[in-house]
Amino acid sequence: MLFSSTTFLFIFLPVVLAVYFICPKKARNVVLLLASLLFYAWGEPRYILVMLATILVNYVLALVCASCKEQGRERGARAAVIGTIVFSIGMLAFFKYSNFFLKNLNAGIGSWTGFRIPLLDIALPLGISFYTFQTLSYTIDVYRGAVKPQRNLLDLATYVCLFPQLIAGPIVRYQTIAEELKDRKESVSQFGDGVRRFVTGLGKKVLLANTAGSIFQMVGTMGDDRVTVGLYWLSSIAFTFQIYFDFSGYSDMAIGLGKMFGFQFLENFDYPYISKSITEFWRRWHMSLSSWFRDYIYIPLGGNRKGKVRTYLNLLIVWLLTGFWHGAAWNFVLWGLYFAILLMIEKAGLGTLLERLPKVLRHLYTLFLVNLSWVIFSYDTLPVLGRVLKRMFGFGGIPFWNSTTTYYILSYLLLLVIMAVAATPYPKRLAGWLGERLPERGRDRMAVGAETVGLLAVLLLAVSSLASDAFNPFLYFRF
Repeated sequence: MLFSSTTFLFIFLPVVLAVYFICPKKARNVVLLLASLLFYAWGEPRYILVMLATILVNYVLALVCASCKEQGRERGARAAVIGTIVFSIGMLAFFKYSNFFLKNLNAGIGSWTGFRIPLLDIALPLGISFYTFQTLSYTIDVYRGAVKPQRNLLDLATYVCLFPQLIAGPIVRYQTIAEELKDRKESVSQFGDGVRRFVTGLGKKVLLANTAGSIFQMVGTMGDDRVTVGLYWLSSIAFTFQIYFDFSGYSDMAIGLGKMFGFQFLENFDYPYISKSITEFWRRWHMSLSSWFRDYIYIPLGGNRKGKVRTYLNLLIVWLLTGFWHGAAWNFVLWGLYFAILLMIEKAGLGTLLERLPKVLRHLYTLFLVNLSWVIFSYDTLPVLGRVLKRMFGFGGIPFWNSTTTYYILSYLLLLVIMAVAATPYPKRLAGWLGERLPERGRDRMAVGAETVGLLAVLLLAVSSLASDAFNPFLYFRF
């Protein structure tokens, strides 16, 4: 079930909200758990057992870990947390990477022996990359003493299954909402904030991301007699906007839904396209993932505390894992390696040099490299990726420009400008500036009225778009 579907918007969510607020507080976690299981089973009924098994194993071994800690049995505690890591990563590796390794094994050994191992008939369970990291962070934090183990299995299951963030994040750590699982205070103002955030995310996804995606797909289906270097750059820019508005839109919707039910999820995006370095970009993009790798991989490996060589090695390991986490294909490994190299270069001294350049040059430098990164990210077949990159830089035997290019650039120019502005904090600042200039008498009422009209317009436009294009999955669903 998609957040951006009429079934979710007009049936599932209203019914769940009604039942949730009718029930007494003690029963609300049960309502959320059952609703979340139904939400997941709607699209993945077979693999709900995989998620439940992951929850149960982490629940039991976290209790064992905590008990061993209390008794001073460090070896037992370490064995328990290693057990959760082996099980959780093992499940993720089996479902997500088995066929990737078999394909590469067949391509290597099979090419000269003739022996091929049949691929497994398995699909990738929705959200497994996200809920695996959530359960791992919970058990590791229990081992570290950062949180107490959850003794109520239903509450732990509610945390992992919570439908607002179950499928594509943000990666919510248990310590962030541990208190809210026990006692949270819902309010009208917080519910209103949640609705505003949800509608904003819906608009990002349906009105901006889907439109940008249509440009990307259009160029991808053009024949060699029509495509040009200019159109490939238009395509890459469109995908750059698509992935941002798609994923940040989902995160907005998840955060908004969380607020409706009394949860405060941490932010996942902080206007990453205004960054002036790659290092800054990764402080602003998918913050829940980058902070997870920092806290559970990079720092335990030694971070930057053991000299430059070890720091670079740690960065390389983290970014290869980050790339591989995104998908079982070589382009994702290449994408991770690409960012590892850029971050190492900036850490080696380029970052200091960038500080001396005008902001506009630093910004253009970052946008150019980020745009190239999304080209690598978007094509999961290396020969196709290689052909696209060659054509983008004029080595593919296609013209640089033609009348078709001019037509499409002019057709989409206004949309690209709107998306470029929407990816910055300036619309929010402008709204605040205009609000301050309303007549003091009745200012709050007029501001609320204007905001309500704007949100209703976004909602109506989004629903109208959904009526003609009901299936519009989020990009990160495949990870």
